Amino acid sequence: MPTGQVEFRRYLRNIDSISMPQFYTDVAVVGSGVAGLRAAIEAAERCNVTLVCKGRLEDSNTWNAQGGIAVVLSKVDSLESHVADTLKVGCGLCDESIVRLVISQGPALVRQLLDWGTEFDLANGEIDVTYEGGHSHPRVAHALGDSTGKGIALALMRKVRQNPRIKVIEDFFVSDVMTDDAGECIGIVGENSRLNGEIIWAAKTILATGGAGKLYRETTNPATATGDGLAIAYRSGAVLRDMEFMQFHPTTLYIAGASRALISETVRGEGGKLLDVDGYRFMQDYHENGEMAPRDVVSRAILTQMLKKNSTHVYLDVRHIPKEHFAKRFPTINQLCESFDIDVSKDLIPVRPSAHYMVGGVKVDEEARTSIPSLYACGEVTSTGLHGANRLGSNSLLEGLVFGKIAGAAAARGIRKPGSHIKHRVIKYDVPSSDRSQLDTGDVMNSLRALMWRNVGIMRRSQPLQEAVEIIRFWQRYVMDKAFDAPAGWECQNMLTVAMLMAQAALARQESRGVHCRQDFPERDDERFSAHIEERKASASRLNP
Repeated sequence: MPTGQVEFRRYLRNIDSISMPQFYTDVAVVGSGVAGLRAAIEAAERCNVTLVCKGRLEDSNTWNAQGGIAVVLSKVDSLESHVADTLKVGCGLCDESIVRLVISQGPALVRQLLDWGTEFDLANGEIDVTYEGGHSHPRVAHALGDSTGKGIALALMRKVRQNPRIKVIEDFFVSDVMTDDAGECIGIVGENSRLNGEIIWAAKTILATGGAGKLYRETTNPATATGDGLAIAYRSGAVLRDMEFMQFHPTTLYIAGASRALISETVRGEGGKLLDVDGYRFMQDYHENGEMAPRDVVSRAILTQMLKKNSTHVYLDVRHIPKEHFAKRFPTINQLCESFDIDVSKDLIPVRPSAHYMVGGVKVDEEARTSIPSLYACGEVTSTGLHGANRLGSNSLLEGLVFGKIAGAAAARGIRKPGSHIKHRVIKYDVPSSDRSQLDTGDVMNSLRALMWRNVGIMRRSQPLQEAVEIIRFWQRYVMDKAFDAPAGWECQNMLTVAMLMAQAALARQESRGVHCRQDFPERDDERFSAHIEERKASASRLNP
């Protein structure tokens, strides 16, 4: 399938390495979620690190993660069981060696987080674990009740800030990674907090930029999740994989006019029931595990029930759970509900699915290496082979933790002499001028989010997908050739780039598998599609085993 991208320039902004402010670091880490923080800590064991993020350190999907981190800590559980659950949910596209790598390293790294001060919920002095959909045993550890990501991030941020080898730069928008004539990554270029262009030369660079939920009108993700790292990697020539697989969370609070807020899957794990607008408990009609079915099943079931009842939402019923217990177990969710005058002991909670997690991403190997020399990646921005076609709940923080450590160690090992100055050739790049009319980027982004929700959403068909490709291509003609001087314009260009990759891959995969559901191809087709769809700039997408 030929690429539908409007192929334009290599970099988003003008670059002049003679006149622009610049400095050198051994390892540059882009992103401040669990993967980026853990990568910085690990790399700093051997060399100097500069960690940059487009907002504050707190502006990440990790900080907002409620559910927990999946890890084998109980004597009744086993690594083999966790592996089996992950492979099952991944629907034939997991890399079993990567699954075993991540799951086997999880217990030690989570206990290390406890030693570093993460406030995990404890029972009898040990880390407590609970059930979650798709898991055969209780193995989901929580911190601060329903603020697990925040609890983990706080501990990692303390470690980062205490380390003299790590320099943190907030409010730095990375527009691109830079490559030399041989295609090797030599650092990053972007806009600092004073809105000035700046170059950071780096011997090794690690992308940990998170996901792309903001490509959708309905999402649990923060405003920073615009797919920047995916677009950056694509422009550099890196291979991206499985871009059709966006996971939708089944239950986000639905209040008309308000932004979507996550209602953790753990609420269902502790007895929450899903009811339609007529009060009917419907999940048993769709899966034998009812509310504890995998997320893709629950999301599609909710959407189907909404269509049947011509409703905008369904309800989560927790009225049978003692109010005091609920408030203690889920303080953030309880406070959220109260802010909308929902008394969980008496009222039903209106919910509907929203875009939640980017399963696909930049292809990396077991050492977190991308296809670009000296460029590494970890966390949600990647496709490691752990998740396959559908992420098992709470495996994402685990992946970020494990691959953050792997990426940091691998990048640091690749530096022959930490602290040495590397002299680079002069980079001079001027964005070509455009004589096409300019579209309002704010309008384009709002329209794009609506289009993605409508045409590249939970249920997909060929004609809407093809229309999405054509509409995105039209917007690209009038946006991708422009030179912007602020992050809003670059975000729009990144979002259009990633949206096209997602729509193309979804159109190419003519089957239903995991989170990718084609109504016109409702069955899984192992004969034709038991492989990955890879996309790379200026090349054809292709299926690779």
